Amino acid sequence: MTNTQRNEHALRVVATPVGSLVLRASATGLVSIDIGLPACASTGASNTAAEDILVAAEGQLHEYFAGRRTVFDVALDLCGTDFQMRAWDALCRIPYGTTVSYAQQGAMMGAPRAARAVGSANGRNPIPILVPCHRVVAGDGSLGGYSLGCDMKRTLLNLEGVSVAG
Repeated sequence: MTNTQRNEHALRVVATPVGSLVLRASATGLVSIDIGLPACASTGASNTAAEDILVAAEGQLHEYFAGRRTVFDVALDLCGTDFQMRAWDALCRIPYGTTVSYAQQGAMMGAPRAARAVGSANGRNPIPILVPCHRVVAGDGSLGGYSLGCDMKRTLLNLEGVSVAG
């Protein structure tokens, strides 16, 4: 695969109960999930591998919102610092329907005093929902922050059967 092929991304807008989600994939895996409509409708040449990943991600998101999926297995194409990659890996190990605090996530990563850095890494998670940063709450049990907004975080947690303070 050439660098040009590797850098080509395909887009798909998916209607969900929490609004339109814009999925972006490379031939390697899902690259990002954003809210709203994309700035451009096409990214250029067709990329069959990326399209296949988008189809799989869309199907799994629909299953999740219908209450039929608790684990995602779509290929991911994450790009971040070493610390961010460790934080995002830890997020993927938080079971459906449970929450941990930022400090607990840090402890999962071997960095129990890094709650603020964990929060910052989670805030830069490019693939929310599939990399479930919504499952991390403040130490007092309140929602804390969320890159897609606290209303969405509460909705996702409620979908998973979790009620949170604040």
